[in-house]
Amino acid sequence: MQRKSFGKMPCPIARSLERVGEWWSILIIRDALHGFTRFDEFQKSLNIAPNMLTRRLSGLVDAGLLERRRYSERPPRYEYILTDKGRDFRPVIVAMAAWGNRHFAPEGASVLLIDRKTQKAADPVLVDRRSGRALNERDFVFAAGPAASKRTRRRYAVIDQKQFAAKQSSRPARSSLQGRKRRTS
Repeated sequence: MQRKSFGKMPCPIARSLERVGEWWSILIIRDALHGFTRFDEFQKSLNIAPNMLTRRLSGLVDAGLLERRRYSERPPRYEYILTDKGRDFRPVIVAMAAWGNRHFAPEGASVLLIDRKTQKAADPVLVDRRSGRALNERDFVFAAGPAASKRTRRRYAVIDQKQFAAKQSSRPARSSLQGRKRRTS
C-alpha cells in the first residue's frame, strides 16, 4: 500500500515527517548520533532486515540527513555519515528520550542524557534561544509565518481566537458591582 506523501504540505511538521516519520529512520538517526556509521552496525543494533535497512538508509541519504561514503574499494563498502541536517535532529531525539522516560518507562529510565563533566542526569527542556525561557504552551504558541498560505493563516487565526477565549474564560469572574460606580441618592 502506498502511503500519502507529506512532502508538499505547507506544514514544517508534515515535511519533517516525510523525511523521518518512519520509526526505523528515527532509530537509525539515533544510532548514527551514537557513532554508528556502517551497515552491519545498524543491522546488529536494530535487528532489522537488510532490505528494510537498505531502503531506510537510502531514504535518509536522499533526504540529506546522511551522506554515503565509500570506505573500501574491494569489496566495495560504504559508511553513512550524519550531515549537518542529520545532526540538527539531535534535539528531537533528546526530547523523545525525555518524553519516553517520563511517560512510557514504568520500570525507570533505560537511557539518560548526562553531563560529561558532572556525570549527572540532565533534565532536558526546550528553550527560546533569544530569551532563554522555557517553551511552554502558556507563553509560546504557533502562529502563521511569513510564507503561510491563506489556509494556514485561517487555521492559526482560529486557534489564536480559541486560545484568547480560553484565557478569558479562565480568568476569575468579576462581580456585577465591580467596576461600576455606585449611585448614592
